[in-house]
Amino acid sequence: MTPDHALPGAPAAADWLALRENADAEARAVDLVEELRAGHPAPGRILDLGAGTGSMARWLAPRLPGPQHWVLADRDAGLLAHVADSLPPRARDGSPITSEVRELDVTTLTAADLAGVDLVTASALLDLLTADEIDAVAAACVGAGVAALLTLSVTGQVRLEPAEPRDVAIAAAFDAHQQRTVDGRALLGPRAPTVAEEAFARHGAHIRSRASPWHLGLDDVDLVVAWLQGWVAAAVAQDPDLARHADAYLARRLEAAEQGRLRVTVGHLDLLALP
Repeated sequence: MTPDHALPGAPAAADWLALRENADAEARAVDLVEELRAGHPAPGRILDLGAGTGSMARWLAPRLPGPQHWVLADRDAGLLAHVADSLPPRARDGSPITSEVRELDVTTLTAADLAGVDLVTASALLDLLTADEIDAVAAACVGAGVAALLTLSVTGQVRLEPAEPRDVAIAAAFDAHQQRTVDGRALLGPRAPTVAEEAFARHGAHIRSRASPWHLGLDDVDLVVAWLQGWVAAAVAQDPDLARHADAYLARRLEAAEQGRLRVTVGHLDLLALP
């Protein structure tokens, strides 16, 4: 769940990815990695879609055995410039890890792009796609016989503790904003995990999924603050009637977060698809 960086006051994309990296690492479903190792023990060439600054590779590479070559692909060359030499040098068994970056738009992915690839990964990506785009990714992976580990797709399940009555309206407007149409593309937002599971199953993959929620509190205050600001701004952009109470609501929530009185749970789902 990413604040819309086109909104006023939103953090730059690289800054947002850095803020969320630790929370993402704690949330991802480690048992799916164990299942991946069992069913696909040595994925040597890995294509990371929507790689951003490389956080998925930093988390997963040392958990997999064997020599690995990561292709970190994103359509944003500015984000890829932050990858540099940030990947760990050694795999789980001490084998070497190498990498390259590639500009690639996931919405145009085909089986031909997966030639020589053993594993496709992605993190916090599927909710930014359309149903047709996810179907194309599933068709490409299954058609090429490539496993896929797709993590941290938002589910729309958000809980703030202590709760306030306005939480429900903000959450509903945010979810609607996540499913808006942009340049003719109907984004899936929190429907993405279900659509992805159905697409991979339809194309013949064996599916495993696990919940991977963020559990945020005082130790994550910078992330909570940025998330709250983006969450409320997107909700107001979707439903301007919320603006009358949004500033006061956000001020209360930010104060509670900074004082350690607010706990935030943000639902995600991780998906493993094996050919």
